[in-house]
Amino acid sequence: MSKKPNILFIFTDDQRFDTVSALGNDEVITPNLDKLVKRGITFTHAHIPGGTAPAVCMPSRAMLNTGRSLFHLNDCGQSIPEKHTTIGEAFRSNGYFCYGAGKWHNGSESYQRSFDDGAELYFGGPMDHWNIPVFNYDPEGKYDQTMPLVKEPYKSNEVTERPGDHVTCGKHSTDNIADASISFIDNYDSENPFYMYVSFLAPHDPRTMPKKYLDMYKDRKVSLPDNFTGGHPFDNGELYVRDEQLAPFPREQEDTVRQIKEYYAMITHVDDRIGDLVKALERKGIMEDTIIVFAADNGLAVGRHGLFGKQNLYEHSIRVPLIFSGPGIPENVRTNSYVYLLDIFPTLCELAGIDIPESVEGESFRKVFADPDQQCREQLYLVYKDCQRGVKDKQFKLVEYVVNGQNTMTQLFDFVNDPSELKNLAFDPAYRGKVEELRGSLMKFKEDWNDPAHTRGKIYWDGFPNKSEYLKSLTD
Repeated sequence: MSKKPNILFIFTDDQRFDTVSALGNDEVITPNLDKLVKRGITFTHAHIPGGTAPAVCMPSRAMLNTGRSLFHLNDCGQSIPEKHTTIGEAFRSNGYFCYGAGKWHNGSESYQRSFDDGAELYFGGPMDHWNIPVFNYDPEGKYDQTMPLVKEPYKSNEVTERPGDHVTCGKHSTDNIADASISFIDNYDSENPFYMYVSFLAPHDPRTMPKKYLDMYKDRKVSLPDNFTGGHPFDNGELYVRDEQLAPFPREQEDTVRQIKEYYAMITHVDDRIGDLVKALERKGIMEDTIIVFAADNGLAVGRHGLFGKQNLYEHSIRVPLIFSGPGIPENVRTNSYVYLLDIFPTLCELAGIDIPESVEGESFRKVFADPDQQCREQLYLVYKDCQRGVKDKQFKLVEYVVNGQNTMTQLFDFVNDPSELKNLAFDPAYRGKVEELRGSLMKFKEDWNDPAHTRGKIYWDGFPNKSEYLKSLTD
């Protein structure tokens, strides 16, 4: 194909990796994502490294849009400096018309230099999906207006000033963003290819959606996860963050199932509108010229391990869905190659035939399209604030917890044979060598990633075999 492909990037908020029916979860309803799975290649082991702030989506989105690693962002990703080229900037400078709709959690200045147009622009944090304060695109980049709104309607009636120039009361954020994006496709008449960044706010809480989607789950069987528990078994350094206060303590089975149904209903709502976006491409006659990428900014526990948020390093929070489909992309293929979201930027550059900016640190995984058995990253570094550090190879994951200067727990999971991470092997003498091996990898990652956190705490337990040897390893 001589003309560069259009790119439609669909991004969701808080959608876990295992919430696509075609990928093995027959309790969630996602017919349109299922079609994308059949049309393209699915990365079943796409990850985020974690986050340096409770709002994990903020650094996650900065990593995605700059291709930079976690500790090479600016202010946890709250803003993106000009020296860090964004995807939109790279594509604009190569003849693409760039359009952005929905959530942009990395400062209005970086949004403005990334896009030529947009709609329903959201620069805030927690929201009421039915009363979202958003901006129309401003060619001059003036997004300084605020509106008096209830801060968190699902929690209190406190009023605050929120960025925005309008609210479409009574219309769900998913529909606002989808309708604006479909309108752009319908009316686009340039010969230049386009890059669209459609960033939904769902399925982030508050878990509300049009009633018809919740009704689809009313009598549908939805199971408790096998790693459900009434509470997390030890202090992970972040047990009472906002996300964890969305359910009672201890966790209740009935309430958890209800929230899972609501979570799935929000995903089904987004899935429905993704189908409408695809139909718009087909109606325009450009489906065969468009690469579609679907991904999410992070996962979410919703009851797993007694947690409800994403402020942890379990699989349910660090793994995300990732699907590529379109010209040059193999169909109905799955790969277990390890990739980060920050690797998408250089991959898109190679698919579009444009140079990868010097500021990008991610690794292109284009080679996997030709050979799905190709492996990209052999190990992954995992981070949450200064209290959790982990490293993951192709079978095992080590997680170290340091809370108030003490190492409160070490976990080792064989996630191949124990995908729900139920059995901690860290204190089994048979796995001492694996713990030491991965701890060495963790310390090397810490240096390579310029991680400033103090990851060596005081071990207070007595159960670890060869304790003196282990303690010595912490100070060597």
